[in-house]
Amino acid sequence: MNYYEIGQRIRKFRKAHQLSQEELAERIGISTTHMSHIETGNTKLSLPVLVSLATALEVSADDLLFDNTATTRNSVIDDLTSLLENCSISQIKILKDIVKAAKTSMDKHL
Repeated sequence: MNYYEIGQRIRKFRKAHQLSQEELAERIGISTTHMSHIETGNTKLSLPVLVSLATALEVSADDLLFDNTATTRNSVIDDLTSLLENCSISQIKILKDIVKAAKTSMDKHL
């Protein structure tokens, strides 16, 4: 297990949530020093801390443990479908228009 890579994924998710090491450490009840050691791969990550980090960062433990560059197209479509399940028909139509406009814009730049 590559603790450095795990630490870098944790760092990436922490920064995406605009949290400092101190803020994240406080949220999960560990010291800032321990948080720093986790992100630099200088300490092994315990299961309770891993679960707390995943919860605080609103990701799955798998997202922290494994590089998800191999995410399949179908899993992304499944995620989108689950997001749309509770939407009204008018919300779905608006989101469809947004996706269509974004895709058109991306196609022009690729």
